[in-house]
Amino acid sequence: MKLALGPVQYYWPRETVFEFYQAMAETPVDIVYLGEAVCSRRHELRQSDWMDIARMLQGAGKEAVMSTMVLLESTSDVADMHKIARDEEFPVEANDMGAVHNLAGKRPFVAGPQLNIFNADTLAWMASLGARRWVMPLEMRQSDLAVLLKDKPAGLETEVFAYGRMPLAFSARCFTARHYNLPKDDCGFRCIEHPDGQLLQTREKEPFLVINGIQTQSARVHNLVQDIPALRAAGADILRLSPQSQHMDKIIAAFDAARRAERPDPAALANMRPFMPEASCNGYWHGKPGLDLITPAPAIA
Repeated sequence: MKLALGPVQYYWPRETVFEFYQAMAETPVDIVYLGEAVCSRRHELRQSDWMDIARMLQGAGKEAVMSTMVLLESTSDVADMHKIARDEEFPVEANDMGAVHNLAGKRPFVAGPQLNIFNADTLAWMASLGARRWVMPLEMRQSDLAVLLKDKPAGLETEVFAYGRMPLAFSARCFTARHYNLPKDDCGFRCIEHPDGQLLQTREKEPFLVINGIQTQSARVHNLVQDIPALRAAGADILRLSPQSQHMDKIIAAFDAARRAERPDPAALANMRPFMPEASCNGYWHGKPGLDLITPAPAIA
């Protein structure tokens, strides 16, 4: 089972991004997704910078993949997507159907998690268009994944979002700009002040959601480290870990140890908590509300 590092969801300074990926080159991740997938106004890095990072990671033995944006809102967004799709140096993760259309029949691609592939017919269709890997939707439960993969197209890899705050929604409205009473087109790039998004709480001071520009995330951190035996049994080939600004190397190390272990470590979640921005959840995987945390039944010796 491989480990993948998803695209950075947040807006970080240019130097921070380069330093982050230099550190990630030394970790045991196998695949790294690169590029801006959330907001086209984030211009700390140009496409040439992302390509330089991809070449550096490739030299370190990683598979580098260029991700397209989820929500295209302008002709310039579409032009950027076309540019990524045309470049054949690195594989592409298609995060909207426009990108799929541009890649279909031309070269293999990764079908991203926001394409909402929930049934075998859709999965087979996506594979016929050229998908060599697909990322399971966040809301899919393990039993549904197991059923879907019984008739999986030959050669198609399955990737599961296994760690990180879950991207729940994308909107044409920028919630961060709204928070600061700024117009979206003159936002002052305030996202850069929140390297892990901006936490929202209920009146009872309970973590509720995280706003990240046009993206809304879960406050709790989706964490399947104790569900790896079930992931393997269901047919998952790759576990996706979403980047956070601090302690990402320790999170990767925990998943690396878990994928190599013969049995799950019952203390894995507790050991990871000091390195996480918020408490764990895994409800969707177990067919429960997403913010729930379900402890898997212990393996029978």
